[in-house]
Parts: sequence; C-alpha cells; structure tokens
Amino acid sequence: MARALEGTGHRGRAAARSRPERQARTGRALGAMWSPAPLCALGRRRPGPSAPLQPLTRLLQREYGEQPPTGLLQREYRELPLPRQGWGRTHHLPPRRFVSNKPKSRRHPKTFPVLDGRVPAVYRHVFEANLRNSEAVINRYSELLERVKKGGGENAVLRHTKRNKKLFVRERLRLLLDDGDFLELSPLAGLDMPYGDVPAAGCLTGIGKICGVWCVFIASDATVKGGTIYPIGVKKQLRAQEIAMENRLLSVHLVDSGGAFLPLQSELFPDKLHGGRIFYNEAIMSAMGIPQVAVVCGSCVAGGAYVPTMAEESVIIDKTGTLFLAGPPLVKAATGEDVSPEDLGGARLHSQVSGCTDHFAPSEEEAYECIRNVVSTLNCEPVPEEDRDHDSPLYSPEELLGLAPLDYGCTLPVKLILSRLVDGSRLQEFKAAYGTTLVTGFGHVEGHLVGIVANNGELAHDAALKGSHFVQLCGQRGIPILFLQNTAPQPAGPASISQCGRSFSPNFLFLWPNARVALVDSRHFPTVPPAGAWTGEELELKQLKAKLEEESSAFYSSSRLWDDGIILPQDTRKVIAQCLEIMEQKKSQAVSPCPYPIIRM
Repeated sequence: MARALEGTGHRGRAAARSRPERQARTGRALGAMWSPAPLCALGRRRPGPSAPLQPLTRLLQREYGEQPPTGLLQREYRELPLPRQGWGRTHHLPPRRFVSNKPKSRRHPKTFPVLDGRVPAVYRHVFEANLRNSEAVINRYSELLERVKKGGGENAVLRHTKRNKKLFVRERLRLLLDDGDFLELSPLAGLDMPYGDVPAAGCLTGIGKICGVWCVFIASDATVKGGTIYPIGVKKQLRAQEIAMENRLLSVHLVDSGGAFLPLQSELFPDKLHGGRIFYNEAIMSAMGIPQVAVVCGSCVAGGAYVPTMAEESVIIDKTGTLFLAGPPLVKAATGEDVSPEDLGGARLHSQVSGCTDHFAPSEEEAYECIRNVVSTLNCEPVPEEDRDHDSPLYSPEELLGLAPLDYGCTLPVKLILSRLVDGSRLQEFKAAYGTTLVTGFGHVEGHLVGIVANNGELAHDAALKGSHFVQLCGQRGIPILFLQNTAPQPAGPASISQCGRSFSPNFLFLWPNARVALVDSRHFPTVPPAGAWTGEELELKQLKAKLEEESSAFYSSSRLWDDGIILPQDTRKVIAQCLEIMEQKKSQAVSPCPYPIIRM
C-alpha cells in the first residue's frame, strides 16, 4: 500500500500536525497487491460535513446523535441509480468544529453512486480461470503459513517448552494482547533465503491491542536458530520500528535472543541499516515521546541486551530471563572464572543489584500481566469508541478470488473489485470520464473515509495527471489513500513506483498471493534469441526467464520483506479497516512535552 494519510498505515499517538505540514506531505498509505506490483494507501481525515448554523442547543442535539426537532434539517437522501442511469447531487455543509469526549455517531452520506459489481457473462471464463489460480496460490500460501507457525520445528519447540520451561512465542502473545484479532506483519519473512530457512525471520512482529491501545510488538522466537538474529531478522525489526515511528505506536519487545548469528556478522552488523540501527531507533523513538517497554523472557546476550536496557520500563522473569553482554563461556575464556547465568545476569541480580530492570516477575504469566499494567500507566489513550454506521458491500468478498488476475491479460475492470471493498459498494468518483485507465474517488471502508487510486489499464499521461490531482486533494483534506496496483507488464517502467510502491514508503503494503513484483513480467520475456546470436544464448535466455519467474512471485517478495505480508483477497476489506483504525489512534495522543530521550544509566 502506499502513503496517503499524514499518519499512515496503522495508527499511533500524538497530536495532529499543523495544516502546512499536512499539506507538505501528501500522506501515507496502505498497500495490497493483486497483480504484478504493490498496492494501497491511507491518509488523514478532517471532520465531516455538518449541519448549517442554527441555535446552539439544536446543534448539540445533532452532534450527539439525538433526534433534532422537526424541520431542523430539511434534506432528503435518495438512493442513486447504477452507473449510466443518472446522478444525484448533494450539497456539502459547513464543517463542524465541536470537541467532545462523548463518542459520536458518524453518519456517512448514502448518496454516493452505487457501483455495478455484476460480472458480465462475457467475462465468465476469465473469472473462472482466475478462481482456479487463486485456489492454487492460496493453498501454497496456507502450506507456508502452517510451516512458519511451527517455529523452529517440533523438536525445537519441545526443547523450548519442556526442557527450558518457557512459553512458545505465540502463547506469549496470547497472554500479552487483548482478546481479538491482531495484525501480524510479514509472517513469511525468512523462507528460502540464500543462507537457509529462518521461519518468520526468527521473530514475530505485528500490531495488537493492550489495554485498548494499539501497540507494535516485536517478539523473539528462540526456537528458530536458538534465537540468534539473522540479517532478515534485523530487517524485520527495523520495519516494525518504522511503522511504530510513522504512527506513533507504543512498542513492546519480548526479548529471548542469543545475539547476532556470527557467521553472517558482515551482513548484519557494520552498515547503516544493520543491527545497530535498532538501538538508534530506540533512542529516536524515546526522544519523540513514543513509549517502549520490554520483557526479558529468556536469554538476552550481546546486542539483545541493549533492547530492554534502552526501554522505558522492563520486566525480567525469574530463573528464565538473563541479561549480559557476554555469557558464562566468554567469562570463563577471558578470566578463568566459573559463573552461572543466574549469578552473572539473572532476574534477582538486575532487579536488586544493577537496577537494569524495573520489575521482577516470578513467572511468565505474571510478567505479561505486569507489562500490561505498565502500559496502562503510559498515559496513552485508546481510540475513542465511535458508532460507525456502515453498510456491507452489495457483493460477496469471496468473489474477489475470481477477480484476482491470473496474469495481466486476465484483468477485469477494477470497479468490480472496488464494489466488493467499499461500504454499500458506493464510490464518489473523481474525473470519471477523464484518464479512465486510473480510477480515483472517495469511498468508505467500515465507516472510514478513504481516497482510492486504482489501476484500470496502462497508466497513460492523462491518467497520471488525474491521479496527481486527486492525491493532492487527499493531502489537502487529510484523507488516507488506498492504492490498488495492477500495472501493465509492458512497457517496463516506474508505473508501480508512481502507485506508491515500497520506495515511496507507504504506511503499509500488502500483496495478494497471485501478485507478481518485477520490472518486467517473466511471462512476456522472450526466450528465442535474435537471428545471428551465438548458440548458447537461447539457454541463457531460458535460465533468465526461469529466474525472473521465481523472483517475481508474491512469496519471494514477502520472504524478503519487500512488503508487509500476503493477505487473502477476501480478507482485504477487514485488513484495510484495521489499518485505518490503527492510524486513527495517532489523532487522540498528546505529544510529549519532553524533547529528549529517557537516559536510564
């Protein structure tokens, strides 16, 4: 997805930025891919249209959702016909500026035109071909996801839980987070890497609620390679921190790490965006007033020891958590002294002697209860509960499986997709008759107003001009943008970048499992050399085509963190709404008055 809101992707805390700053930044975005490239974006909203000037008491009645006196508002709403049957017009009223602690009922206009989401009979064979392909790639996705959920494998999990008496990382998250769904980020990261499989990159990252507050979590999985950090694990943690900073989200670290994987130290230690950047980000986030807390729930060695000691508050678990730069074997080698992990850096030492940790927990269960209590003291307000009255799309999201294109030649009109994503299948289209290979307009996703920019063919000059105009409008109005990307394979070029690809730092970017991410589509790559070419060129072309085919798949992309994860087409609306709600939290947070980080030691 791409940027479109001033806060992007998930929500965070902190007060809204000034109008000039909002105008300077077009916004943030949420991404999802449904063909050969990334897709989606989100932005900020201003207060919606309101009632005309009237006596204060009547305005307050309307503000709080009470029935206004008869004749207070003489507006009639009517359902608009399907496209090509005429359009209705609504008059926007002056914006409200009331502030209230009371949840407001959001009444969204139901006069946006209704999209015709019926699949024409002439496209039925394409729909069925897409459906068969979707079923195949979803099966592949499900297999990989099940493989990842087992962490380092059955034996490693048994050793971790039975012999070491520790909870598996997913059980830890169950105790830490509120009941309900959480958004896991990049679960397939680390598969089929040049240095082997590193399931989930050795750590789970995502966004969930603690005490009603959306938080980023970074949780080590010690069953994967003993909890050591691989290059892909560094990249995954940095991406989680980036999301936390963009959206001012509280961060929670569950640390159970053996430090860097030394055979690959040259790929994860010395450079700017290697392991040291994690600690730099911790300092920057602290200076920004973004809270960070940690639980030492296992071994924290070398670089792993910095994370909890740089957090605002940390909890250490008795006889489970240890914290030191060099473990007992290195102490023995350097000094000849025999020392146990508990004596060198156990829970009692750091809670009672060194002061490196702030809370002592006798068990894992008590540790997560303690950290939840800590979160409740951070003065972070949850997103205010609002009565978002919204309609479901008129068409089943399951039908998106037949609209996810097998290849670019099987692409159906993008409005068929939009009719299954937006509330009531309604879209207020912008410049509908101009630059028609790009669809732009406003709609709602579970009550959240969004601008939509969706490919509907090759991105020609007029379509690009239209898209630029629309993105600027969303930036001026503080409306999140959702980019739906499906760019033409020929000619090769930056069309996916202009649709808020990864290099434009979208708040979130997700792929559908059928998506392909590449400069050129391997299926349009020639394998027959031109006349007069040397005899080995045909073989080289075939090998290059096979390489492009492998490297352009959604699974290859997601394993290398070129995106924030693969989502199923039928879950797209739910994920977008969840991201929009996360982004909303930023508006209700106050900026810390302290312009400097917390220095613990």
